[in-house]
Amino acid sequence: MMQTSSTQTIPKTSAVPCHIAIIMDGNGRWATKRFLPRVAGHAKGVEAVRSAVEACAERGVEYLTLFAFSSENWRRPEDEVSVLMRLFVTALEREVTKMHANSIRLKVVGDLSRFDVKLQEMIANAERKTANNNRLTVTICANYGGRWDIMQAIDKMVAAHPASTGFTEEQLAQHLSMAYAPEPDLFIRTGGEERISNFLLWQLAYTELYFTDTYWPDFDNEALDAAITSYQQRERRFGRTSAQLVEAKKAS
Repeated sequence: MMQTSSTQTIPKTSAVPCHIAIIMDGNGRWATKRFLPRVAGHAKGVEAVRSAVEACAERGVEYLTLFAFSSENWRRPEDEVSVLMRLFVTALEREVTKMHANSIRLKVVGDLSRFDVKLQEMIANAERKTANNNRLTVTICANYGGRWDIMQAIDKMVAAHPASTGFTEEQLAQHLSMAYAPEPDLFIRTGGEERISNFLLWQLAYTELYFTDTYWPDFDNEALDAAITSYQQRERRFGRTSAQLVEAKKAS
């Protein structure tokens, strides 16, 4: 299904974001602050993921996208990467059945070829099991990068139309790894950093950005509500003027 492009048409908006995308930053610093190993922060971060999924489902959010492991995270210490992979496996083993019981669909996007075969099989099985669920779609971005996403989409687009030139935005967009989801309404980054970090570069074109100093393991329901409240105070113009927004509201 083709989704509305914010640069081609004006998407529908609502008080509750349809799609929230989150960079879950600060796990390691949360642990260091407590004189714990960094991996303890990642383990605590998994609990925060569970809480965020439940909270978004309760609030009527339809899509939640989480940046779990970037293509640049392979640069981290080998033991930390190993722990992150084990946590991924454990989370899949523990959470998928619960997600399915609550009609939550799971998708995992990114270059999964670098992962262990067992993990790839677990991901595929989890996606198949939850494929028909429609309460909330949770996407985990793993070994994902925004530039990788655009490049792989270009490759697929050219392969599908080898004799064509002058491609359109719509032709490219259908090959992006998250073509099944609308563009995010709200982007949240925890941990105090204020950058996109190669996350959903194409999709964030008109997304509202929200940064918080709260470390991801401490990002609770109250913190989520604060982000949504901030979003609700934004004027989403999509290139229009404030006066045009007023007229559009009168006409609706």
